[in-house]
Amino acid sequence: MKVIIAEKPDQGAKLAAPYQSVKKTGYIEIKKTAQFPKGAYITWAVGHLCELVPPEVYDAKWKTWKLDTLPILPSRFQHQVSKGKGKQFQVIKKLVQQSNVTEIIMAGDAGREGELIVRLIIDQCNVQKPLKRLWLSSLTRKAVEEGFRSLKTEEQTRPLYYEALSRSCADWLVGMNASRVYTLLLQKKGVSDVFSTGRVQTPTLALIVKREQEIEDFKPEPFWEVTATFIVEGKEFKGVWHKDGEKRIKTAELANKIASFCKGKQATIVDVKKEEKRFKPPFFYTLSSLQTVANQRYRYSPKKTLDIAQKLYVKGFISYPRTDSPYVTKGEAFTFPTILETLSTKPEYASYFPLPVSTLIGNPRFVNDQKVTDHYAIIPTEQVPELEKLTKEEKNIYDLVVRSLLAAHEEDALVDTTKVETLVDNRATFQSKGKVVKQLGWRKIIQTNKREKDQELPALGVGNNGQVKHIETKESVTQPPKRYTEGQLINVMKTAGKQVTDQELEKVLMESQGLGTEATRAGIITVLKDRGYMTVTKNIVYPTEKGRLLIEALGASLLTSAEMTAKWEQRLREIGKGEASPAIFMDQTKKLVTHLLDEASRQSLSWDFSNFDTSSMQKKPKRGKRRSASVGKCPGCGGSILDKGTFYGCSQYQSHQCKFTISKVILGKKIRQKDVKNLLKDGKTETIEGFKKDEKTFNATLVWNKEQNKITFLV
Repeated sequence: MKVIIAEKPDQGAKLAAPYQSVKKTGYIEIKKTAQFPKGAYITWAVGHLCELVPPEVYDAKWKTWKLDTLPILPSRFQHQVSKGKGKQFQVIKKLVQQSNVTEIIMAGDAGREGELIVRLIIDQCNVQKPLKRLWLSSLTRKAVEEGFRSLKTEEQTRPLYYEALSRSCADWLVGMNASRVYTLLLQKKGVSDVFSTGRVQTPTLALIVKREQEIEDFKPEPFWEVTATFIVEGKEFKGVWHKDGEKRIKTAELANKIASFCKGKQATIVDVKKEEKRFKPPFFYTLSSLQTVANQRYRYSPKKTLDIAQKLYVKGFISYPRTDSPYVTKGEAFTFPTILETLSTKPEYASYFPLPVSTLIGNPRFVNDQKVTDHYAIIPTEQVPELEKLTKEEKNIYDLVVRSLLAAHEEDALVDTTKVETLVDNRATFQSKGKVVKQLGWRKIIQTNKREKDQELPALGVGNNGQVKHIETKESVTQPPKRYTEGQLINVMKTAGKQVTDQELEKVLMESQGLGTEATRAGIITVLKDRGYMTVTKNIVYPTEKGRLLIEALGASLLTSAEMTAKWEQRLREIGKGEASPAIFMDQTKKLVTHLLDEASRQSLSWDFSNFDTSSMQKKPKRGKRRSASVGKCPGCGGSILDKGTFYGCSQYQSHQCKFTISKVILGKKIRQKDVKNLLKDGKTETIEGFKKDEKTFNATLVWNKEQNKITFLV
C-alpha cells in the first residue's frame, strides 16, 4: 500500500480522478489497479501544514521583545503543526504509520515550496519509509497517469527541499531579529508602531520609496519644440526641428527665432532612410510576464493573477504557473497540433485558423530542452475547457495563455520605417518619422497597447524641393519618473531594481538575480500592503509615511540592498541545484544578523524624524478593527478627519451624512498627511511642487475656501 501526499484537497482529487476510488474523511482510497496493485491512499496538506516554532520555544527569554536578548540564533531549527491544522495532520500521520504502508509518494506542487511542505509533514510524522516524488507540470488525466509511471527518486529533488528550508530559516532569522531591533529602537524615538522587516520585502520597499523620492526631488524644466508642415512635390508631411539629434530647445526666444527664420522658406529633402523592422512573436509566458500583462490589461494584482492561474492549473486547463522559463521541451511541442485543433473549434479563436506555422519543433525561440529546468512555460493543455463555463476572470487569464500559443504559430510582424531629413533654407534641419505595416503577423492575435506616434509618410526622394507651409512652437515640461504599477513592480523585483527598457526586459529570463522567486513576488507585494508600507490607488503604487520612515531609518543598511538580496537568491538557487552548501549559507546568514543588529544601533544615534508625521504610527489594538488616526477637525461639520486608506474622510459620514473628503492624490501629486493637517488647522498648506494639468506642471498652495466650501489652488 502506498500513501500519496498532495499539497491541497483539490489537487488530491485531481490525482485520484483517473482511478476508481472512495472518498473518506481527509483522504481518498484508490482501489486496486494495474498501477496500484495493492491500492493507495491519497491525502493532502492544507497549504503549509507545518511552521517554524516561535522564539520562546527555544528559550523563554526570547518571548519578550528586548534589545538585550538579541540576537535570536537557534542552534537547530524546529517545526510544529500549524495552529488549526492538527486534525488533517493526524489523518496523514495515521495513514503513513500504518504497517501495511510501504512507500510514501510526495505529490506537492512540483517546486521548492511543494517539496518543503510535504517533507516537513513526513518529518513531523516521525516515519522512516521509502520516498518517491511525483513531478507534474499539468494535472490532466493523461499527465497524472504518466507521472505515476515515471516517479522521481527522493534524492533527485532533495536539494530543492534544502533550498526551500534554507530560504525559510534565513527569512525567519533576518525578519525576527531585524524587526525587533528596529521596532524597539524606533520606540525609543517615540514611534510606537511595529516595524516588520524582511530579506526580500525591505529591499522591495526601498525601491518604491526611492522612486517616490526621485519624483519629489524632480525639478520640472520647460522646453520647446518647433514643428513644421511641409509641402514637397505636392505632398504634405510634418517634421520636428533638431540639431545633432536634440529636439528640445531650452528657451522660448530661440524657438521663436527658429520658427520665424523657417516661415515660408524653401525646403529640400536631404536624406531618406528606409528600414524593414521584423518583430517576432512574444515568448511564452512565465509567471512574472503573465502577471505583468494581466495587470496592464485587466489591472489584476500579481496575487490575483497567480490565484486565477493556480485554479486553471488545478482544473487541468493550463500547465504549472509558478515557472520562470519561457521555453518548452520537444515533448510539449509535439502536443501543440492536437491542442490547436481543439482550439480551432472554439468560436473565439476559429478566425485565426489555419495558422501559417504548422510546428514549433526546431524553433529555439520557443522550444529548448536545455533551458527548461523545473518547469516549462505556461501553456494551455490538451484539456481545453468549455469557455462559457469559466468565470470571467478565469477566461481572461486562459485567453492570454491561449493567444500566446496561437501567436507563436504566426508569422513575424513586418513594419517599414522611414526617416526623412528636410533642410530649410540650407540651415535648419527637420526630422520626420513614418511607418507602414507590411504584415500584421502575430499582432492580429495579440494587439499591443503601444500608441503609434509616427505618421504615414508619402513617397519622398533626396533632392525633392518644396516649402514650409506652416510652422509652430510647442511648450512642454520635462516629466518626473513614473510611479510603478503593481505589474511593473513585479518586473522591478525580477531585475533587482535595474532600469531596463521594454526591449531589454524581454531578455530578462531564467536565472535572473532578482528579489524573490516567481512564486513569492506576488506574496511580498501583498505583505507590503497588509503591513501598511504601501498603498495601491488606481493600480499605482505609493509608499506610506510608515514605509518611508522605515527606509529612512535603515539608511544604507544591507537590508535595503536589492543587489545583496539578489545575490542571496542566486546562492539559494545553487543550493536547489546541489551546487552550494545549505550549512555555509546559514552560517553566513547568522553573521549577517549580527551585523544588522550592530548597524541598527549605530544608525539610531543619528535618527531625526522631525519631517515625518509619526502620530498615525501606533500599535494596532489587540481586538477589533484598527482605529483610524485623526488628522484634524472637519471644516464642514466639526467632526474628525480620519485616514481612510486612499483618502481622508469625516468620521461623521454615517451619523451626519458629512461628505467632506480629501483625496491623497490631487492632479498627480501625492498629498502628505502633514499637508492635510496644515490645511485643516491653518486653512492652507505650504507650497506643494509638482501638480500636473494638461501636460504642464505647476506649484501651488492648497487653500480651504469657506465661501465655496471646497479646496482651491493658490498659485
